[in-house]
Amino acid sequence: MPKTKILVVGGAGYVGTLLSNYLSSKEKKITVIDNFWFGDFLNKKIKKIKKDVRNLNIVDFKNQDIVINLAYLSNDPLCEINARDTWEIGPLSTYQQLDLSVKAGVKKYIFASSGSIYGLKKEKNVTEDLGLYPITDYNKSKMICEKVVESFNDKISTTILRPATVCGFSPRLRLDVVLNLFCYQAFFDKQITILGGNQIRPLVHIKDMIRSYEFVINKNIKGCFNIGFENQKVKELAKNISKIFQCKLITKKSNDPRSYRINSDKIISKGFVPKYNSIDAILDLKQAFDKGFKPTNVNWNLKYLTNKKIIF
Repeated sequence: MPKTKILVVGGAGYVGTLLSNYLSSKEKKITVIDNFWFGDFLNKKIKKIKKDVRNLNIVDFKNQDIVINLAYLSNDPLCEINARDTWEIGPLSTYQQLDLSVKAGVKKYIFASSGSIYGLKKEKNVTEDLGLYPITDYNKSKMICEKVVESFNDKISTTILRPATVCGFSPRLRLDVVLNLFCYQAFFDKQITILGGNQIRPLVHIKDMIRSYEFVINKNIKGCFNIGFENQKVKELAKNISKIFQCKLITKKSNDPRSYRINSDKIISKGFVPKYNSIDAILDLKQAFDKGFKPTNVNWNLKYLTNKKIIF
């Protein structure tokens, strides 16, 4: 039986590195397109194409069965630096990818959206049925991407995943997400600085994030799904980390009261069973740091885009 061929756009990032390596270990033929600005942690079985997502062509999509789009400016500050880049790398590139996928005969397209596009909700159960009220350019552009994906539903099988805040170890580690940042501070600074603390953040372990992609591929599931299985106050998360790392907590005032929650019963009703939680993510990071892993990309997001004017 021939291997399933999967193109992962943005497949050398925080999630993409683990996802691409994992899928290649499952007898999938993986091709990754990425700028590789922040290193290459992909295994040797993966075909790698160094390219900006704004310069794709139909040859990139030929003979692929599935396309997974992970490429994006990855948070609010990045998207605020240059609005043109946000919309070109986001909605415009997503439209181009879908158009090329259809022309090339790709069977399935999976888009990585964000649970933050719901905006600030009073409801405790933020399900896929609730309205979208994005606040930032990052959120707004993700919402438009979703609309672009949905407009191709009559031409190609599509799936949209709305992840919570992904956490846990990856060799291409991100430190601009709350749990990972707190663990870094706990280990290397021996203290955690909490800004506010009552804000709520939805979380998903990176291994469950990877498993969710495998799940929708193997089950050929269509539609839009939240992916996040914990909603925690920032201060409670910091307390859990401080107990494991044995470090101090410092609390400061914050002018950012934003709280986000998501409910993922919909994907669970399809048969997905989460296996990992935030404690697992904390322990994974501690184990990596204990073994000598030290991230070299602290504050890489803004440093690279503001000082070197590069786009990934």
